[in-house]
Amino acid sequence: MIVTVTANPSLDRTVALGEPLAVGEVQRASSGREDAGGKGVNVARAIHGAGLPVRAVLPLAADDPFRALVAATGVEVAAVPVAGRVRANITLVDPSGETTKINLPGARVSAGERESLIAGIQDAAAGAEWLVLAGSLPPGAGDDFYVDAVNAVRLSSPATRIAVDTSGAALRAVVAHAGVDLIKPNEDELAELLGEVADETTETDLVAAAVRRAQSLLPRVGSVLVTLGSRGALLVTADTVLRAHAPRIRVASTVGAGDSSLAGYLIAHTTGASAPDALARAVAYGAAAASLPGTRIPVPEDLPAGALTVETLESHRTA
Repeated sequence: MIVTVTANPSLDRTVALGEPLAVGEVQRASSGREDAGGKGVNVARAIHGAGLPVRAVLPLAADDPFRALVAATGVEVAAVPVAGRVRANITLVDPSGETTKINLPGARVSAGERESLIAGIQDAAAGAEWLVLAGSLPPGAGDDFYVDAVNAVRLSSPATRIAVDTSGAALRAVVAHAGVDLIKPNEDELAELLGEVADETTETDLVAAAVRRAQSLLPRVGSVLVTLGSRGALLVTADTVLRAHAPRIRVASTVGAGDSSLAGYLIAHTTGASAPDALARAVAYGAAAASLPGTRIPVPEDLPAGALTVETLESHRTA
């Protein structure tokens, strides 16, 4: 069982434009769709689509219309009652696949709701192989919410591996205090974590900088999965640095690509794949997501054909 947590879920509205976005102008959409979203929900949808057991924990009011949308995905949901409604995010996609996102902050959670959500995570994660804490935090949760959730799960289910996909202050708190098994930043989030800017101009420099930054986080985290968009991804551990190259695709929407990459890695890991194969699966899932419209999440049939190139960039062992 893999358990995902989405503390700040979203109803994702995606609007496809027939022409490039023209700020201040009236434009017609060529299509639109609504999906149950939020990073943890997206990860759960991909895992469910691969036929593996998964449970999604999220705060959800009894009368929230989001219930019907997430139920339609077929994912098992562990809903923690709250008063607020799930936010709506808007994504505009132009014909080239360029996306413009407008994300609302989400409803504020009370102190009692925060504690209930942590208790719900602890209960849902009992005996799980992986727990995934993913996405932004709602107002009222506090930057240390994921740290508190990790500590609670470690008490009751110490064998459960924990992955975190977030950014900013929440990610800094996790790295400093939580000791998780895996984090999954993109290159910009990784640079921000270290107070830097990912402004490298060449692919070689970008990859080298990402490796340096990721290695600086060890052993505070067990491993770092760095997604690099069209440049593939890196897996940095105490023993090795692997890079998988991305296949050529026609980009439809990059929304959910990073979530799908994390799901691909976990799908492979839980089925016994080697580290190179797990990284390749991560990149394949990310590429498949980017080739699909809106926040449609890939299933195995959507993955690009052919093997992906995975290379070892550097090997070292800690003393």
